[in-house]
Amino acid sequence: MTADAVESDGHLISAARRGERAAFNELVTRHKALTYRLIRRYIGDADEAYDVLQETFVAAWLALSRFDPQQPFAPWLRAIALNKCRDHARRASVRIRMLTLFARDPTSPGRTGPVGSEQGSSEPSERRQRLDQAISRLPSKYKEPLLLTLVSGLSQREAAEELGLTEKAVEMRIRRAKRHLLAALAEDPTREG
Repeated sequence: MTADAVESDGHLISAARRGERAAFNELVTRHKALTYRLIRRYIGDADEAYDVLQETFVAAWLALSRFDPQQPFAPWLRAIALNKCRDHARRASVRIRMLTLFARDPTSPGRTGPVGSEQGSSEPSERRQRLDQAISRLPSKYKEPLLLTLVSGLSQREAAEELGLTEKAVEMRIRRAKRHLLAALAEDPTREG
């Protein structure tokens, strides 16, 4: 594909604002892979990440009229994706609390076994699955700078701008995220408490 054949994001956004769905579909095609990788690492589950990806693009479509065409599209889309990931994490937290309450009450409806007793994995690599789970358990303040720099390829300065932090804060949060990940991955998953 030549540079002449590729329309700029700005041109596509203008066309999408006029109601041309094909233009927005092209934006989705251009930005889907990187956005999915960011979400996948944040969420830790491929299927749920795909759902959040869809929510991200729906939200982008609905908010397109508020997008400043003088700004680049990718950071705006990443901000939407991060917000959708945060929403997902809040919903998941509520679900976990509810499941924990049901697990404590043996008379609760639908209780058939211990919570979290899922066995097996469809993920091809247990190591990658452990990494994804460890990343998904990181606090947002560590997870977001880590993913913006490692998955989205932003510099620490760019991540700082996107998150409204100082560059030093991003650097420290990435360092702490890596420490948390190393500790989580060093734990033996087969060892019983």
